[in-house]
Amino acid sequence: MRAIAYSKTGDSSVLRLVEREAPGPGAGEVRVRIVVSGVNPTDWKARAGSRAGQPLPFAEVVPNQDGAGVVDAVGPGVVGLTVGDRVWAYLAAHERPTGTAQEFAILPADRIVHLPDAAGFELGASLGVPAMTAHRALTVSEAGPSRLGPGALDGRTVLVAGGAGAVGHAAIQLARWAGATVITTVSSPEKAALATAAGAHHVVDYRATDATAAIRALAPDGVDQVVEVSPARNAELNARVIANHGSIAVYATDGGGEMTLDVRHHFALNVRYQFLLLYTVGREALTAAAEDIVHAVADGALPVGEDAGLPLTRFPLERAAAAHDAVEAGTIGKVLIDVSAA
Repeated sequence: MRAIAYSKTGDSSVLRLVEREAPGPGAGEVRVRIVVSGVNPTDWKARAGSRAGQPLPFAEVVPNQDGAGVVDAVGPGVVGLTVGDRVWAYLAAHERPTGTAQEFAILPADRIVHLPDAAGFELGASLGVPAMTAHRALTVSEAGPSRLGPGALDGRTVLVAGGAGAVGHAAIQLARWAGATVITTVSSPEKAALATAAGAHHVVDYRATDATAAIRALAPDGVDQVVEVSPARNAELNARVIANHGSIAVYATDGGGEMTLDVRHHFALNVRYQFLLLYTVGREALTAAAEDIVHAVADGALPVGEDAGLPLTRFPLERAAAAHDAVEAGTIGKVLIDVSAA
């Protein structure tokens, strides 16, 4: 089989195409023939490390956390998965050497999820980190809900920062599917068009207007939940638009790693800040996210592609380095690697 691998940290030049025998799954594991691998910022950041040449936890690593394909072999003790099942994978390379940038990936069975028949592999490979992060961000508010489904967010107003990003896109879709009124902020008319296509009810271009005034005009009582990609840059805006007992879920540090808060103001409004990292969020939250995401996919609520607000940029496996570079450069939408034929 063909695989992309690296044995030291560094820029994308450390990635190399290798040939090897496909291993068999062990107990509790599944072998998946990967059709499409998804690339996230965390993938190139893990490959780059804090400096070039750092030692890795394994002698060799195959990158990429997300992917979709077909179950090819099942190890002892695995239930609920059989050869031929269409599946999507998440956190494939977390604390493991076997990511999805290879033709056959050995994965723990609990990181494999059935892919509804109507969903393409490009959609399956676009779920994982973005959709599960969005799910968590939408389920940590004081009054709940802890699960998403139609009606779960009825009556709520959700503000999604950066609605043209992959997590922002999924948050818009999931929040709308769950019944929320969705406002999102973007930085250009082009991104506004993508956020609208994703399903946002209201789009605010913060470079073209007073975002606080625009959001307050749409939500006079404030927004109930914020899905936040840039907490330092948006701290003042969030303070001005958050409702009493509102929650702000932070999943990234774009725009700075430190923020300043007006303590008394947040006291007065009983504001909850919830920071989240998918890798350490715990099995219960991951399972809940996977189950709800499958429900949303089956309902047709999580489409991808430019018409759905998430353009797809695709590379063949041998150009995995270019795919990593595209994500690092901030390519709008989702970057995918086509690994094998469907």
